[in-house]
Amino acid sequence: MITRMSSLFLRTLREDPADAEVPSHKLLVRAGYVRRVAPGGYSWLPLGLRVLRNVERVVREEMDAMGAQEIQFPALLPREPYETTGRWTEYGDNLFRLKDRKNADYLLGPTHEELFTLTVKGEYSSYKDYPVVLYQIQTKYRDEARPRAGILRGREFLMKDSYSFDVDDEGLSHSYQLHRDAYIKIFDRLGLDYVIVSAMSGAMGGSASEEFLAEAVTGEDTFVRSTGSGYAANVEAVVTPAPPAQSIEDKPAAQVHHTPDTPTIETLVDFLNGAGLGREFTAADTLKNVLLKTHAPGADKWELLAIGVPGDREVDMKRLEAALEPRAVAILEEADFAANPFLVKGYIGPKALQDNGVSYLVDPRVGTGTAWVTGADKADHHVVDLVVGRDFTPDGTIEAAEVRAGDPSPDGQGTLVAARGIEIGHIFQLGRKYADAFSLDALGADSKPVRITMGSYGIGVSRLVAAIAEQSYDEQGLVWPRAVAPADVHVVIAGKDESIREGGARLAGQLSEAGLTVLLDDRTATPGVKFADAELIGVPTIVVVGRGLAKGVVEVKDRATGERVEVPVDEAVAHLTSLVRG
Repeated sequence: MITRMSSLFLRTLREDPADAEVPSHKLLVRAGYVRRVAPGGYSWLPLGLRVLRNVERVVREEMDAMGAQEIQFPALLPREPYETTGRWTEYGDNLFRLKDRKNADYLLGPTHEELFTLTVKGEYSSYKDYPVVLYQIQTKYRDEARPRAGILRGREFLMKDSYSFDVDDEGLSHSYQLHRDAYIKIFDRLGLDYVIVSAMSGAMGGSASEEFLAEAVTGEDTFVRSTGSGYAANVEAVVTPAPPAQSIEDKPAAQVHHTPDTPTIETLVDFLNGAGLGREFTAADTLKNVLLKTHAPGADKWELLAIGVPGDREVDMKRLEAALEPRAVAILEEADFAANPFLVKGYIGPKALQDNGVSYLVDPRVGTGTAWVTGADKADHHVVDLVVGRDFTPDGTIEAAEVRAGDPSPDGQGTLVAARGIEIGHIFQLGRKYADAFSLDALGADSKPVRITMGSYGIGVSRLVAAIAEQSYDEQGLVWPRAVAPADVHVVIAGKDESIREGGARLAGQLSEAGLTVLLDDRTATPGVKFADAELIGVPTIVVVGRGLAKGVVEVKDRATGERVEVPVDEAVAHLTSLVRG
């Protein structure tokens, strides 16, 4: 197949779009692959759609190879199934809700567990029907509060979601491993540098959960890995190793001290170290109490929540939100403090919180027998040596403190190093959450009903285009891996001489007959413009048909390495076919 740039629907840009923040967004717009329609909404132009379809093809081939069967659901869905599982309210503002002309409630599907479960329930009834794996590649909708980074985080996106249905947990583990192996094949074929990390299940529910992250400094996800083992996890899924419980008998009595003008951890530590208390204090000796408010989906009232973390740590809002999901979380405002005068800003301690019925959750490091400096619930006063289990007892623990490079690895081997990545795939062992909601049973061999167990497995197909672009570019433009490039070869006619134009068109035709897809730059633009566009568009092999044709040669350039070789024109088809097909 030959695509002539003289008639291709394409306009390249020399300047970055004003709203672009990351390389993939800048380059996909500049190279004419996508165009913004609205915040979080993009059109795919011809070259971009080719790349998207190539990614989709790889995903589909590996899903089919593992035995999954493709189906298709509508994106416009009725409220009732989501009401049954509670997700009509749990999704909160992220859900696009609408009404039809008869005033019935609908939503634009963000994910389809409910529909898959109901479909299997409607078709299968015997244990002999299982296991089964179904998947679809379909547009999803989520009302992102802050759509950003082009197609990396949009409100409309293409996703592959698959679901396994098994009669027992052993079968679920097998289905999970099949997907894991298939995902590895997919991302390897796409040429991605990625890492597999432990993850949170979030609103999807379930137990075992892993994310596939494409490593990229522009990624929204922070993950950590151990220097001493294969441990890797998204920061939201990191479990803090709790210290062993200490004795409370040998700790000094708690004492309240006048600590004027010490509303921050830094000012408090400076004051304590100048107060002659006989020991040196650091921020890690203090207990910082952060006040928030939360509400459950559908609730009409906010509730106060206090989080206690060591003073040398900040609360990581992403970890906090993941720990509390599906509850919404917000920082207290001045009006909230005014309505709760027992909250003395800068000097909040556990006593006033618990005396006033405020739920108080602490970092796992705040364990039994540990002693802390914290607020005394009175302006300009702190209490020293407040001991957990003796002077106060938290309501529970929560993973909300920041995870830092150098922290001990949760598996006890080595320390953690941090990096950033883009989520490209996520696999869950859902278990029976949705089967329970819809009573999905099969008649077992003993004629008794068996509750089906499920797995859920997603790949962001359109996001993969951006993730690949984030890893595959240079100063000149995109550098697509061959598996997803919009063409196998980009033939550039570099000259106005008719013999050069004929030679370029002839070579393009021969390459097409050999089964290669060809992007032919037959425009009347200058060679400089054509070369710049070829670099920007990013086809992995560029062939320049120019003055060398008079000597019987063409120039073949590797877009990734910049290496150039002259190839006799009579051998060009064989040479290029060998390059493309390996």
